[in-house]
Amino acid sequence: MKKTFTVISALLLASTALFSQAKKPIIMVIPSDAYCTRAGYVSTYQDGNGNTQTTADYNKAFISDENLRLAISELSSIMAQRGFPLKDLEQTLKSMETQQAEAALFSGSGGGMIYESPLDKIKRTAKADIILDLDFDIKTRGPQKYISFNLRGVDAYTNKVISAASGDGSPSTAATVGVLLEEAVLNYMDPFNAALQAHFDDMFTNGREVTVSIRMTENCPLTMNDEVEFLGEVVLLSDVLDYWMDENTVNHRFSRASGGDYYVDYEQVRIPLYKTVLGKERAIDTRSFAMDLARFLNKEPFNLPYKLNERGLGSVWIVLGD
Repeated sequence: MKKTFTVISALLLASTALFSQAKKPIIMVIPSDAYCTRAGYVSTYQDGNGNTQTTADYNKAFISDENLRLAISELSSIMAQRGFPLKDLEQTLKSMETQQAEAALFSGSGGGMIYESPLDKIKRTAKADIILDLDFDIKTRGPQKYISFNLRGVDAYTNKVISAASGDGSPSTAATVGVLLEEAVLNYMDPFNAALQAHFDDMFTNGREVTVSIRMTENCPLTMNDEVEFLGEVVLLSDVLDYWMDENTVNHRFSRASGGDYYVDYEQVRIPLYKTVLGKERAIDTRSFAMDLARFLNKEPFNLPYKLNERGLGSVWIVLGD
């Protein structure tokens, strides 16, 4: 009996250790577009086509709205208590400002400009797996106040909604915004977080979903339908690309959405979350995955020059040719 108890205890300790070591998604809380629009925290920018776009102005929101800062701080605290690492939006914004100041030192070097929305810049800088999109409204009922909220967990790479919760908190005459939000969301957080973790576990097992597009310039030495010698066979270049995707995606999962003489688009490309580089496990993003493919095409027997164009956190174009 004592031996059995010892074995069971050892198994429980091992299970606890494995659970504690389980990787958690990196999460960032941002105010929703709806919240920023209602409060007037918006700005405009020019996209790559010269069109004027309106977007949330997070810097303005943090400077002007103490309730927003309290709400995000409280939600961050609730998530942290459940073991989920969070990236701080304010610190990310400051990091972006530093990067932009440094980039200005190298402007005018002849490189092409890459257009990104402000939210895409935040995602790229923070490297978060999941974005928590928070919308809330402070309402009154006589002398009492309560919070009505809508919270969505969104995959930062695909923009797909993973989990959602909404509801109203209990009215109170004295509670702060932080306490009102805690009372409103607390009953929803365990199933909400379970859905986030399940999504991340699926990514860990089946890979992160991204899109990769290959484009060719008019002076590219090959087309997709040109024959090349590869692994002792003569095949089309497009078949070589399919082969590479099959060999390098998780569980060989990818979808060839469309293709032609000078392009091919891959969707639902499942890339691993981590790989070992120089003896250390490192996170993989869409760019590093696409870079491996581009370098493969830059070697013998293809010798194709390339450049990469990141089109958001989960999408990359590989442009082949000078």
